[in-house]
Amino acid sequence: MAKLSTADTDGAIETRGIEPVPDHERRGRVRELFPTWVAANISVLLLTMGAALVVFNRLNFWQVLVVAACAAVVSFGMVGVVSVSGKWGGAPGATLSRATFGVRGNLFPGSVLWIARFGWETINAVTGAYAVLTVLDLLFGVKSNTALIVVTLFAFVACTFLVSGMGRKALNVCNTYSTYLFGVFSVLVLGYLIATIHWGEVFGKPAGTPAMMIAGIGTIAAGGISWVPTGPDFARYLPHAASGKKILGVTVSGAGLVMVPMVLMGAVMAVASPGLAQASDPVSFLGDLLPTWLAVPYLLTAIVGMLLINSLSMYSAGFTAQTMGVKLPRATAVSINAVISLVGGLMLMLVAKSFLGSFITFLILLAVSFSAWIGVYAVDMFRRRIRAVRYDAAALMDTTRSSRYWYTGGFCWQATVSWVLALLIGLAFTKCDWFAGPLSSTPVGKYGLAWAATIVVSAAIMAVLPTPRENAPTAPEEPAARAAAQPERATV
Repeated sequence: MAKLSTADTDGAIETRGIEPVPDHERRGRVRELFPTWVAANISVLLLTMGAALVVFNRLNFWQVLVVAACAAVVSFGMVGVVSVSGKWGGAPGATLSRATFGVRGNLFPGSVLWIARFGWETINAVTGAYAVLTVLDLLFGVKSNTALIVVTLFAFVACTFLVSGMGRKALNVCNTYSTYLFGVFSVLVLGYLIATIHWGEVFGKPAGTPAMMIAGIGTIAAGGISWVPTGPDFARYLPHAASGKKILGVTVSGAGLVMVPMVLMGAVMAVASPGLAQASDPVSFLGDLLPTWLAVPYLLTAIVGMLLINSLSMYSAGFTAQTMGVKLPRATAVSINAVISLVGGLMLMLVAKSFLGSFITFLILLAVSFSAWIGVYAVDMFRRRIRAVRYDAAALMDTTRSSRYWYTGGFCWQATVSWVLALLIGLAFTKCDWFAGPLSSTPVGKYGLAWAATIVVSAAIMAVLPTPRENAPTAPEEPAARAAAQPERATV
C-alpha cells in the first residue's frame, strides 16, 4: 500500500482514500466534529417532519419537544458511539466493517448501505432544488417548469460534487461558516414566529397518544440513524488519545442544537398552516409563512446546509464504493453518486405523485436497513473494547486469503447470519406505503419500532453466537500501525 505524505492530507484537496490514517497524521480535534454534525442537520425537511408530528401524529407542542430531543439523543448517540471506532482504526466505517463481516461478507451490508445512501442523497438534492425554485419565485416571480427543474437540480448536484470532492478540510471550513449563518437566520425566524404565531392555539392543542410519540421518535431518528455507519469517516483523523466521551458529547450536542429547534419550529408553523405537512414540495410553504425579506436569506442558508449534507454523504459514499472494490479514486467514486442523485432526483420531482409520502417511506426503510448493520457492528466494537483486540491496519487493506479478516471463505459467518436474520425480521415488522410485513400489525409494527427491533435482534444473535476467530496475521504489524489501531480503554 502506497503511503501518502503529510502534504497529501494537509492540502485543500484530500487525496487519501480508504487506507487507515497513520498515527503521525492524526492531528484533528474533537471539537471539529461539532460543526460537522450541525451541518448534517441543516435541512428544511426537519420543519416538514415537525409539521407531520402535529398534523398526522396529532401531538401537541410539549410532546413534539420530547420526541425531537429523544430522537436526537438516540440516533446521534449511536453515531457518537460508533465514531469512536474511527479513532481506534483510523479508517472509514465501511473499511473497519471488514473486520466485523469479513473481506467478502462486508460486500453485502456495504451494498445495502450504498444503495440507501443514494436515496438519502437524492432526497436532499431534491429538497435543495425545491429551495432554489422557491427563491427564484419569491425574488423574480419565476414559476417552476420542467426545464427549470432539470437545470436547478443539475446545478445543485454539481455544486455538491465539487464540495465533497475537496475532502475533509474543505468540508470542515464550509460547515463552520454555514453553522454561524444558519444559526443567525434561525434565531430571526424563531423571533418572527414568537411575535406572530397565536400561541394560544399552539399550547391549546390536545395531547396525542403515547404510541404516536414513539412512532414519531422513530421517524425523526431515521435521518440520524443513516449517519451511524459513516461516523468513523469523520473521526479517523483524531489522535488515538482523543476522548470517546467527548466524541459522543460533541456529536449529540451538535445534532441536537439543530434538530430540536427545527422540529419545534415546524410544529409551530403547522398550527398556523395545517396544510404545510401535505404540501406538494417540502419548501415552498416558507414563502407563505415568512415575509420575503426573511424567507429568502433563510432559504439561501438552508440551501447551503443541504448542499453540505449531501457533500458529507457523498464523501462517505465514495469510501463505501472503494471498500466494495470499485477501482476508482475517491473523487471519481463520488461522481457516480452525483449522477445517480441527478437521475433519481428527476424521477422524484417529475414523476412521483407525493414527495412527503415517498420521503416517509424511504425513512422507514432506511432506518431498518442501517439498523441491521448497527447491531452487529456494535457487538464487535464491544468485544474489541473488552478484549483489547486491535484493528490490523494492513489486514483492513488486504482483500486476499492471507488477510486477518478473511475468516472462512472471506465471510465472518456469525456477523453475516446476524445481519441477514435481523434485516428480514425488521422488514417483517415494517409497514409503509410500498408494503406491509407479516408482523406489522404487532405492537412493534404499530409503534414504528421496526428499526429498534432490528438493532436488538442483530446484536442479540451476534452476541450469543461464538466469538469470531480472526486469522493470524501474515506479518508483524508496524509499531505505528499498532499504536494507531489499539483501542485504549482509558480513552473510550
